[in-house]
Amino acid sequence: MRRLRVLHRTIYVYSDVVSSSYGRAFLTPREFPGQHLLSHDIRVDPVPSDRSVGTDVYGNTTLYFHVTAEHRRLEVTGESVVELESPTAPDEQPTWEQARPSGENGPLAVEFALDLTPPEIIPEVAAYAAESFPPGRPLLEAVKELTARIHTDFAYESGSTTVTTRVADVFADRHGVCQDFARLAIACLRSLGLAARYVSGYLATDPPPGKERMVGADATHAWAAVWLPGDGEGLLGDGDGHWIGFDPTNNQFADDRYVTVAWGRDYADVPPLRGIIYTDAKESTITVSVDVAPLEE
Repeated sequence: MRRLRVLHRTIYVYSDVVSSSYGRAFLTPREFPGQHLLSHDIRVDPVPSDRSVGTDVYGNTTLYFHVTAEHRRLEVTGESVVELESPTAPDEQPTWEQARPSGENGPLAVEFALDLTPPEIIPEVAAYAAESFPPGRPLLEAVKELTARIHTDFAYESGSTTVTTRVADVFADRHGVCQDFARLAIACLRSLGLAARYVSGYLATDPPPGKERMVGADATHAWAAVWLPGDGEGLLGDGDGHWIGFDPTNNQFADDRYVTVAWGRDYADVPPLRGIIYTDAKESTITVSVDVAPLEE
């Protein structure tokens, strides 16, 4: 059992007055077997004139807010305490062919096997995926190899891509960040007819030996999850089979250091913060800091 405190702060500064700001935030960690949300709060400054909390089609908690006070600076801070358990692998593991969505609960996962619009599955990605998925291979064994290959073949370069970068460009350039590697892995699995989710959240990182943790050194993280048929809950379970998280950026399956905030078919479904402002400002800056710190039980 691991208990973590997450502090996620986003600050926007504008060169002119903003008269109205609408925002939507995915900052509330999910609740499911293996992850328990003990406390949570989202603070917005200036204080919104209107705010509401809802649930999207995937069960993610989302906050809507509207700031009507004139401002040149907007700060959104999410603070959470979560309790995590180490996931356990399913007792039986199907071959990857058997893991394609089908059967009694397959329809709940089938949309996660479909390509995006515009398409992300290109012939090169499909061929790359096929190398790890020979006929009859156990699913998680194949996923483990694919995870390791992406980790080895693609360089992590902060700032080398944006949220609009296509999987085809990442594959051609051989570099990117965590969200790119998660999306590449998802496209690989979907090219084989497998169901895969994009997962947004946080990762508790350990400091180098002899060094103290640096506040704000952590960042939002992204990884993927693959679907296994069955009636279990799994790491990201919600009653529709097993979902097993895996992280190509760090070459491992997700464990009790991973705090899940939201999941969807792609990054566009679950950005941490998105909004619309009304202003004559020509310039703006954004500063994001995330701190994931262990707490004593």
